[in-house]
Amino acid sequence: MHVIYGGTFDPIHHGHLRLAIELCDRLEVERVSLVPCHIPPHRGDTGASASQRLQLMELALQGEPRLYIDDRELLRAGASYTADTLRQLREELGPDQPLVMVVGTDAFAGFDRWREWERIPELAHIVVVRRPGPALDPESTPARLLASRRVEDVESLRGTPAGCILELDPPLLDISATGIRERIAAGRSPRYLIPDSVWEEIRRLGLYGACPDGNF
Repeated sequence: MHVIYGGTFDPIHHGHLRLAIELCDRLEVERVSLVPCHIPPHRGDTGASASQRLQLMELALQGEPRLYIDDRELLRAGASYTADTLRQLREELGPDQPLVMVVGTDAFAGFDRWREWERIPELAHIVVVRRPGPALDPESTPARLLASRRVEDVESLRGTPAGCILELDPPLLDISATGIRERIAAGRSPRYLIPDSVWEEIRRLGLYGACPDGNF
């Protein structure tokens, strides 16, 4: 089973990393691929360039063999669309291997606004990670999609290549990349929210308004 966890990772933080490890354990897979997007279609510009975000991710994942960076979206021109990535992966994996994409409830709530969203369940399973916040509107298209495709266990994902939706409720660290960027811009330390190696590189590059000569 091939599992991808996409995001902007601007910057990558311990919440991302902890969830990725939880996914390895809960889905019983040897590794999870983190897929940084090039240009996120549903938000403004990123605080760091694609190459800088990739560099920070490489530092964060050092020493953890279960987490892998798939940089295919960074290599494509233009906005990053999930359907394009899944279509490319499906061609590589073949028609029979289970392919799983991971998304939070907040993002899934707007799933019907994604490009080619109706095609996505034909290409992959979806794991919806429950996050704090309002529940899905039961009358919404994403809620109806979840109800029609919901499965209750991981084994159901292994039995078919695509088409199922599994909800997971792993313990989450309440950390946001937006909060980290705001903290850095205000001159406050994000230490213990992100790996030390990532913070050192952010300071060296002066990303997010960091002062290279500031205290660690």
